[in-house]
Amino acid sequence: MPNPCCTSERRARPIRSRLLETPTNERHDHVVLVVDFGAQYAQLIARRVRELAVFSEIVPNRITAAEVAARRPAALVLSGGPKSVHVDGAPSLDPAIYDLGIPILGICYGAQLIAQQLGGTVGRGRRGEYGRATLHRTGESAVLPAEAPTHHDVWMSHFDAITEAPVGFTATASTDDAPVAVLEDETRGIYGVQFHPEVVHSPHGMGVLRRFLHERAGCPATWTMTSVIDAQVDLTRARVGDGRAICGLSGGVDSSVAAALVHRAIGHQLTCVYVDTGLMRKGESEQVVETFRRHLGIELIHVDAGERFFARLAGVIDPEDKRKAIGDEFIRVFEENTGGLVDAEFLVQGTLYPDLIESGGADGTASVIKSHHNVGGLPEDMRLTLIEPLRDLFKDEVRRLGTELGLPDEIVWRQPFPGPGLGVRIIGEVTPGKVRLLQEADAIVRAELAAAGLEREIWQAFAVLADIRSVGVMGDERTYGHPVIVRAVTSDDAMTADWARLPHELLARMSSRITNEVDGINRVVYDITSKPPGTIEWE
Repeated sequence: MPNPCCTSERRARPIRSRLLETPTNERHDHVVLVVDFGAQYAQLIARRVRELAVFSEIVPNRITAAEVAARRPAALVLSGGPKSVHVDGAPSLDPAIYDLGIPILGICYGAQLIAQQLGGTVGRGRRGEYGRATLHRTGESAVLPAEAPTHHDVWMSHFDAITEAPVGFTATASTDDAPVAVLEDETRGIYGVQFHPEVVHSPHGMGVLRRFLHERAGCPATWTMTSVIDAQVDLTRARVGDGRAICGLSGGVDSSVAAALVHRAIGHQLTCVYVDTGLMRKGESEQVVETFRRHLGIELIHVDAGERFFARLAGVIDPEDKRKAIGDEFIRVFEENTGGLVDAEFLVQGTLYPDLIESGGADGTASVIKSHHNVGGLPEDMRLTLIEPLRDLFKDEVRRLGTELGLPDEIVWRQPFPGPGLGVRIIGEVTPGKVRLLQEADAIVRAELAAAGLEREIWQAFAVLADIRSVGVMGDERTYGHPVIVRAVTSDDAMTADWARLPHELLARMSSRITNEVDGINRVVYDITSKPPGTIEWE
């Protein structure tokens, strides 16, 4: 039902899809670009750079020298990659980038590419190194940390190896199977390491990144959550001016932190709209309303639109179709319930950096894994300008930001929840009856996890309702009920995840409670799939 403050004569203008975009170099000082050559660790490299209080951004390897120069980065880090530099079609780097005078660090494949493109030799088909190896320092180094022993462990993952450094470079370290494990050209500010400094198995790896970033590239350690808040507050105030903004709350961490951040910038000029899709977790809607109205003092419009979403999802089976239907209906309800805000020009969303990557990349060129509610599910005829103050951040950074903003732990440490809600945790058609089943089962999973004291150790734990029936027996009677899949994963940023090794006793309690307390569910199974190859959510 429309909010009583709204009338058909006072409708907000339709929403136009136009991002509130700002060049990277204007959002952040001392940006480090991580050039992705297809490495599984590209995101980890970017995160390690940020851990050293320097902002990083992932870019595709086809980036040109002109594009790099336009971004004015403080440094480049070339990631590893799965291919050989000798293979036809192997990813390369615009050679003109080496002449820009920007400090460069190549890692694994990135180091080999530097050697090959600048006139060195990369041995082909040598005996590879995979796993732990011993690095032997052979000369004075500008990137190996001074505190590292002359011989110390590093983590390798390569087949080819650099055998001869280019003219102007010095080889400062080796391993038994990598004659040039570290190469350096101090004059040009170009360095390469054959090992992976970003992984914990290279104990002095962070020292390598620290020396390169702070000493060689001159990047100060100034990128903190406080600096992010200050920058986003200034940017939002400058863009919004005296205008009005609305924020669509989903009940999750991301939209909550985004709302709190924008509220700090523009105060009463922000109105939040919580569209209750009927697809929320048990008790979630009540908690959202309580937190924002009473604890944060933010103006909130609460819209109960469950019936509309169920009608829109009737007969919809495909997960992408469900995501897009939910995203589209969300905006339609939004339009109808912001009628009193005729002067609103901005829409605040909690889009994160991983959302952009999974939805096709920050530059729209990566392979689409799934459309995100904040990225791929919005209609094309939107007429509000998007403000996405968290679009550069990973999830753990958003949590730190939320704490810095003074949000309560029950919001900051809430487990990630997909924008489409339980709609993508129900396989097949979504109905009110299935949602009720899943809400009860999911509440038990989360309650038992909390009782076991594992909430902070688990990235996400939830239940999924399968689109099948299974035979069971209860009280000497045959049953034909739904199975529930319990999913629990550990992760740092949702880019990769491992299935959680929950204690068997905990799984047993979950199973017993779900089958005994939730009528219609007669079987519980546990998902032991990591990401990759699976995703965290089932749909």
